[in-house]
Amino acid sequence: SLFDEPLAIAVQGLGPRQQVTLRTSLRDETGELFQASALYQAGDDGELDLARCPALPGGSFSGLEPMGLLWALQPQKPFWYMAKQDVQSPFLLQLEVFEGHGERPGRLLAQAQHERAFLRDGVRRVPVREGRIRATLFLPP
Repeated sequence: SLFDEPLAIAVQGLGPRQQVTLRTSLRDETGELFQASALYQAGDDGELDLARCPALPGGSFSGLEPMGLLWALQPQKPFWYMAKQDVQSPFLLQLEVFEGHGERPGRLLAQAQHERAFLRDGVRRVPVREGRIRATLFLPP
């Protein structure tokens, strides 16, 4: 998906009202780790849809925040910030589902990796060098 588009996150196959911890992580281009986690409880049907299920207190955020696992990403290195240097390569987002809540969540139940791209397919990147002007022009397909 594109970095500025909403990402729908859902987990299926859980037990009714099962408590789980969801964690996202990614490494920036310098290799620094960013992570966020949230505590959830599946519905009676064993499904967890972040657009409908609020995060419980105790994680990186709480409440109904479908994109919370992305905007709440925090660096493990103090005072670090995420900056993208090469917009032609995507960020690789790791999503994990752990059993239970607490300081150390239980066993890993599921995991997935998702690419968050910055350029739509077919976009051309054209460097501009004219006198003292330095810029980059992005042309749609």
